[in-house]
Amino acid sequence: MEFKNNCDPIYRLTHDDKEIVLVGTAHVSKTSVDLVKEVIEQEKPDSVCVELCAGRFQTLRQHESWQQMDIIKVIKEKKAFLLLSNLILAAFQKRIAAKLEIRPGQEMIQAIESAEQNGAAVHLADRDVRITLGRTWRQMGWWARIKLVFQLLISFGDVEEIKAEEIERLKQQDMLESILAEVGRSLPTLRKTLIDERDQYLAAKIRTAPGRKIVAVVGAGHVPGIRHYWDQSIDLGPLEVLPPRSRWVKVIQWAIPMIIICLLVFGFYKGGKEVGTGMVIWWIGANGMLAGLGALAALAHPLTIISSMLAAPLTSLNPMIAAGWVSGLVEAFSRKPQVKDFEHLQEDIQTVRGFWHNKVTRILLVVAFTNLGSTVGTFVAFPMMMKAL
Repeated sequence: MEFKNNCDPIYRLTHDDKEIVLVGTAHVSKTSVDLVKEVIEQEKPDSVCVELCAGRFQTLRQHESWQQMDIIKVIKEKKAFLLLSNLILAAFQKRIAAKLEIRPGQEMIQAIESAEQNGAAVHLADRDVRITLGRTWRQMGWWARIKLVFQLLISFGDVEEIKAEEIERLKQQDMLESILAEVGRSLPTLRKTLIDERDQYLAAKIRTAPGRKIVAVVGAGHVPGIRHYWDQSIDLGPLEVLPPRSRWVKVIQWAIPMIIICLLVFGFYKGGKEVGTGMVIWWIGANGMLAGLGALAALAHPLTIISSMLAAPLTSLNPMIAAGWVSGLVEAFSRKPQVKDFEHLQEDIQTVRGFWHNKVTRILLVVAFTNLGSTVGTFVAFPMMMKAL
C-alpha cells in the first residue's frame, strides 16, 4: 500500500502471525502528524503502539500534571539535578515545536486519537522515562552531569537557527539523540541508555502488542535499532532496573572528608594553633564563598545565599548531605512557588531567562549551582591548606 507522504521511513515487519507497520517520525514535524493519521486510517490495525510510557502518556493527556509536582519532595529525594536536566531537554523540543507552530509530541497524540477513532487498542511501548533517565544519571559522574547541564544551557541559542526544512534531517535521529549529539561524543553512556537500550525495549514491546495487525509509531532514530533487534531474544528485566552505585563512588565520597579532617588535625598538631586556624579559615572561606557565589549566580534569596555559605563547609565533610539541598530548601521556603509558577513552567523553560524567572526552576538552579560551588571550593581549599603546612 502506498501513502501520499512517503518521506518518513515505513517498514513492514512480521512476528509469528502478526504484521507490524513500523512508522518512523520526527517528533516536531507537521508532516509526520499527517502521515500517522493516514497510515492508521488506511491500515485499520488492531492496536497502535506509541513511543510513550505511562508517565509521558499522562503528561500529554493531562496538561495540569506539572501543577502536582512537590518541589520540596524533589529536593529531599535528591532528584533536583535530574529534574533540571529533564526540563532542559524538554525545553529544546518545545522551542523547536513552537518555532514550527506544532505541539510537542503531536504525532503521538495523533496516533492515540486515530487509534481511538478507528477502534484500535493503544499500546504503550516505551520504557518508563524515570528508569531511562535514572539509568543514565546513575552511570554518569558528577563532572559529566555538570558538563551535560552547562552544554545544554549554552546550546539554547542554537534552536533559533533551525529552519523547517532542517526537520527532514531530524527525522533521521531520535529527538533526544539530536539534542545530545555533541555531548554524546564525550558521554557515550547517553547514547547507550537513551537510544540503544530503548531500541531493544521498543522492539520487545511492539512484538507483544495485542492483535494481528499493528501500527507502531516511533521516532525515526529508533527504526534502525528496532529492525536490528527485531529477531533477537530480549530480556526486559535488566533494562527495567537501576544499576547499583559504584563502590568506588562511595569510597571517594567518604575518603575526601576523612582526608580533610585528618589534614586539619595534622595542621594543629604539627604547626600549632596558628597554622591549624589558617587551614580552617581556608576551608571555610573557599567552601562558603564559592557555594555562596553559586547561589548568587542562580539569583537566590539573600537568606539562601547566607545559608549556602554557612552550610557548605559542614556539608562538604558529610557525604550524606549536600550544600545545595540545604540552600534549595531555604529557597523553596523563602520564595515558595505559586500556582502560576507551575502553570507557566512549560512556557518559561523555553528561554534561558525563564529558567531564572520561574520560582520552580530557580530552586533547581540554586541546588545545582550551590553544589557546584561547594565542590569547586573543596578542590580550591585543599592545595591552600597543604601550602599552609
